Amino acid sequence: MSYRLGIDLGGTKIEAVIIDEQFQVVKRERVPTNRDDGYEAIIERIITLSKSMIVGYEEFEGPIGICTPGTIEAETGLLKNSNTVCLIGKPIQKDMESQLGIPVLMENDANCFALAEATLGAGKKYNVVFGVILGTGCGGGVTMLKNIHRGANRIAGEWGHHCLHPDGRECYCGNRGCLEAYISGTALEKEWYELTGEKHRVTDIIDTGMHEKHPEWKANFLKNFGRGLANVIDILDPHAIVLGGGLSKIDFLYTEGKDSVYKETFSKIVRTPILKNKLGDSAGVFGAAMLSDYM
Repeated sequence: MSYRLGIDLGGTKIEAVIIDEQFQVVKRERVPTNRDDGYEAIIERIITLSKSMIVGYEEFEGPIGICTPGTIEAETGLLKNSNTVCLIGKPIQKDMESQLGIPVLMENDANCFALAEATLGAGKKYNVVFGVILGTGCGGGVTMLKNIHRGANRIAGEWGHHCLHPDGRECYCGNRGCLEAYISGTALEKEWYELTGEKHRVTDIIDTGMHEKHPEWKANFLKNFGRGLANVIDILDPHAIVLGGGLSKIDFLYTEGKDSVYKETFSKIVRTPILKNKLGDSAGVFGAAMLSDYM
């Protein structure tokens, strides 16, 4: 029996799982990231967790799969575009390997989400899957025949930073008008505050029905969601789109949201299903554990 270890390095938690050949979880642990403690402390936490996970699995030789927001630059081996700022520009993969003596594979969290959902989850019946993480930010990953498609610059799927509105809102990436500046949870909550003077989470705004008092907020959300995914369909034309992240729990994205996407797409007939994920917040860590098989 062979086993795979995956680690999801998030902004608030580090989750690790060991899965068997049938993708069944045989061991799982979570620890807080405590990112304010800095890079060295986070690395030490991951190493301690990894060693704890493989106790009793002495035959485990790796590799360990790790997913995190951001991308490892092929030329330098350094992490870029991470929302855990202390990790940016750091050789996480090299440092992990040198201290553990086990090969380490690093991958973007949205790519791991897409891989897990395309292999085990909502997209497993489809050849080309676009996986969306819609939460604090807007991430995306592409799988083709159960393999991650990264692209020449390793940014394939980054739909959150295509320009939706030229000269629009500022985005943290330095550009203006990015999709993430309009439909991420952060952007939607900021827009609600500017509209009402009240601070609420997106899911609370919707679950309590508050959005019904300000229909323009929901209308803008649906319009931008529709245009964003319609652009993806027009360029990639995936066989399925799977939504993940905290905002994937919003039911109207699969009804009114789907209609908004289809209305903007360059085809009178659109067959692309927009699906809710099946693996929840475990998709990333499953994808990380599967990296050695589906690179």
